Amino acid sequence: MDITNIKFNDLGLVPAIVQDYATRQVLMMAWMNEEALKLTIETKKATFYSRSRQKLWIKGETSGNIQTVVTLDYDCDGDTLLIQVIPAGPACHTGNTSCFYRNLVSNEDLATGNIEILGNLQSLIADRKINPVAGSYTNYLFEKGVDKICKKIGEEAAETIIAAKNNDPQELVYESSDLIYHLLVLLNNQNVDLDSIYKELTKRHQ
Repeated sequence: MDITNIKFNDLGLVPAIVQDYATRQVLMMAWMNEEALKLTIETKKATFYSRSRQKLWIKGETSGNIQTVVTLDYDCDGDTLLIQVIPAGPACHTGNTSCFYRNLVSNEDLATGNIEILGNLQSLIADRKINPVAGSYTNYLFEKGVDKICKKIGEEAAETIIAAKNNDPQELVYESSDLIYHLLVLLNNQNVDLDSIYKELTKRHQ
């Protein structure tokens, strides 16, 4: 274990950015001292140093939301760590997946999008199931059940194939979006969450 390239600040600390290994979503930022870094490497469990309590803490030690470390990198200056983890639950004490759940500038304003939209869409679908809205197409699918949902997936898959065969990129994007939406409805209907898919994909990648 060689951590000589890590530059700790005057307080003996270095900032650590934690990222979901599967989704690449930034989950949180915390501080590490030399002992916390060594323990993280040895145990493969994200361990940090609390400046307020002045003691080490293992992420998820009390909540059960342990973060299993997959990779641990440092930046070009050696003064910031990037830790990719497989989380056992939400990173934020509020129950949110990431501590960075509040927008200073919205995605729409920045005209950007990323994989977080899948999580947002999944959450919206789950909310529709718990809190039905009159006229909601999602609720209509839930009411009709798995046979209807599967039929729609078949239809959207066929339309996606046709768009590809027609060499129509814009139509392919549109139909693929429909397909993904209906697949998310099916997963929710069958009580399968996105985290399970992410973990399976991660396992295959490894």
